[in-house]
Amino acid sequence: MIILTKINKAPIAINSDLIQYIEETADTVITMTNNDKVVVHESTSEIIQKVVQFRRRVNRLIAAEYERQRGKF
Repeated sequence: MIILTKINKAPIAINSDLIQYIEETADTVITMTNNDKVVVHESTSEIIQKVVQFRRRVNRLIAAEYERQRGKF
């Protein structure tokens, strides 16, 4: 999940795996795989950066758990 800011300034957590595409018009509009749309303050590049950071954190956790499990055997 990534945390973004809706137009009304409220934070929103988005499952980045469900983003279908992002459009920048006057606002940034995220279309989800179920066709729901979310309008946010962040730019496309900021959203992509947050997704990359999130996936890197997840991959580090997976790698650490893999190494921990390897040590048990």
